[in-house]
Amino acid sequence: MGKRQLPDRLFARFVRALRFALLLSALIAGSSCAGAAELVTFKVGEASPANTFLAIWMAEAAGFYRAQGLKLEIVPMVGGRESGPELKAGNIQLMHIGMSSVVRANLAGGNLRTIGSLSNVIRQTMFTAPGIKSAADLKGGIVGISSAGSESDSAATLALKRLGLTRQDVVVKEIGVDRFAAVRDSQVAATMLGEPTRSEAFAAGLNPIVDLYAEHIPWLFSGLTVDRAYLNGHRDLLARFLKATVEGNYLAISDERRAKAVLAKELKLSDPKIIDLSYANFKAETPLNAEIDRAGAENILTAVAPRNASHNVDDYVDTGISAGLRGEGFFDAMRRKYGIREKTP
Repeated sequence: MGKRQLPDRLFARFVRALRFALLLSALIAGSSCAGAAELVTFKVGEASPANTFLAIWMAEAAGFYRAQGLKLEIVPMVGGRESGPELKAGNIQLMHIGMSSVVRANLAGGNLRTIGSLSNVIRQTMFTAPGIKSAADLKGGIVGISSAGSESDSAATLALKRLGLTRQDVVVKEIGVDRFAAVRDSQVAATMLGEPTRSEAFAAGLNPIVDLYAEHIPWLFSGLTVDRAYLNGHRDLLARFLKATVEGNYLAISDERRAKAVLAKELKLSDPKIIDLSYANFKAETPLNAEIDRAGAENILTAVAPRNASHNVDDYVDTGISAGLRGEGFFDAMRRKYGIREKTP
């Protein structure tokens, strides 16, 4: 009996262990499914593919949004004129646009607020088509912009002013996001370009007739913008989005090789020199903690807002979520995790 009972006991233990393993596997699978089901869809409008979007691409590639319970969806859009209606309708939760678009949208009846920034300086240069060398050559020509009210629109006005021209001296035309090809092929006389197309224009030998980037003008150039009603009802959700995005910045700064790979993939770049220049521009100009420079917002109001628009910065920006993250030590935790020091003014 003893010799026959031992295998039976081992068999019984094996059956119990197998049942436990199957139960545990089911629980884990159920938990994973529940976790996936609990992800909140968060749609971000992408006004124009550029290196200013790298923090978001990095955060998505590294799984930071999922870790914050968000299912990120990037929605390609033209920019300025679409931002207000799309945000108000809830078709997107956040728009990646400069504050010039926010001023225009709010003047048209919108109620938008920028809660963070991925660039606090103008990062564009006006290039002219082959054969156009001076302001006199440009007069009467077409100046291409992405859309009315966009940063390429307001930056074009500033560039024309540097040349002693006004918008009435040229034809300002909406041409969308592929402006490099348009100016290279003389479809327009001039346009504003940021990275990576700015570096591509230099490489192509186009004339940088006005380099606003070289002036380093404070400007809320690349904001993270939401509808105010959504902001009031979803501050916790937006805080989670900002946490993931900020960590995307830290990862991009600390892991250059990975950041360049993501940049090349998302912007379809193959020239190592252009990739290097675009990354260097990102690293030099991106506010690590995605915090808004108030001086940049004030400059936009001075340059862009008409008399019948509000000139109160607080009607366009809300820094409450960012201040909360700083207060709870999130930015300090990121610096420790990635070994990066915060820049001092």
